[in-house]
Amino acid sequence: MPEASTIRVAVGTLRAPKLNALRSALDACGPWLQPNAAFEIAGFEVPSDVRSTPLSRLETMQGAHNRANALRHSAHQRGELFHYLVGLEGGLEIVTLDGERRVFLESWAYVVDAGGQGHYGQSGGITLPDDLARRVVVDGIDLSEAVDAFAGLRGIRDGLGAWGILTRGLITREDAFRIAAINAFSPFFKSRSTLAATP
Repeated sequence: MPEASTIRVAVGTLRAPKLNALRSALDACGPWLQPNAAFEIAGFEVPSDVRSTPLSRLETMQGAHNRANALRHSAHQRGELFHYLVGLEGGLEIVTLDGERRVFLESWAYVVDAGGQGHYGQSGGITLPDDLARRVVVDGIDLSEAVDAFAGLRGIRDGLGAWGILTRGLITREDAFRIAAINAFSPFFKSRSTLAATP
């Protein structure tokens, strides 16, 4: 990618927690991507082509991938150049250990550069309480609706998110997507020097 003073980044969302997460991630890791560059972020509503609450890690990763690729396609049609295109997707991972089902909420990012090279990043996972997991996995209720009912609030995904409710605000939805985005950007970092080095 040619040297540039402004790095343009497209992200497949208009939701504030995801946009804020990407801004925060680029504030932290931007110097590793392009020293002294300014990062310009543009949000777009694009489809994930997966369920509103993905029910597997693979489906969640696919949703993030689909959003980034939809951005690439629409940018190409408009003749717009973006240095990076980002898809962010939250979903569930369902595992059975020792005969017991456990359901984890995960946040994933997929970042693709202008040349088509892409990488995934993940936030980690948090266990959903059994009653909340049952409403989503068994009853088929969207996670955002189920969490609102669980917490007795409205519009949680545009604020703390399920992460914030389950951790009592210690880790928010924005925090989770920030970590996922940094992890997805890390293979693009220009410096491979020691961990003690600063950008």
